[in-house]
Amino acid sequence: MGMIGEFKEFIARGNVVDLAVGVVIGAAFGKIVTTLVDKIIMPPIGYLIGGVDFSKWAWTLKEATVDAAGKEVPAIVVGIGEFLNTVIQFVIVAFAIFLLVKAVNRLHRKPEAAPAAPPEDVLLLREIRDALKK
Repeated sequence: MGMIGEFKEFIARGNVVDLAVGVVIGAAFGKIVTTLVDKIIMPPIGYLIGGVDFSKWAWTLKEATVDAAGKEVPAIVVGIGEFLNTVIQFVIVAFAIFLLVKAVNRLHRKPEAAPAAPPEDVLLLREIRDALKK
């Protein structure tokens, strides 16, 4: 089988298609979480703290300057607020995945089977033991 045939077989497998669907849904879910954090969760937190906009919260290492040729040199900035937003997004996504996996595991959980009845020879030996005790 040639390389193209192997590739077709690989793509036709159910796992690859399921993975592709998962990636697309994950990307869409990521956008939802980003909007949730940036537009719904962080503004009230910033308001409660005193009107802080976390997305613009940064630590400037070097201010913007203009070089000798008149060209502007951008500032060197550490985006602490963007990092904080990303961490919160990660926690939300991780929690959502945790809940999803927990729900799936609950659906796939098999009921505990009743213990199997002992074999006949064990039952016979128990009867003999009980008869000897009397």
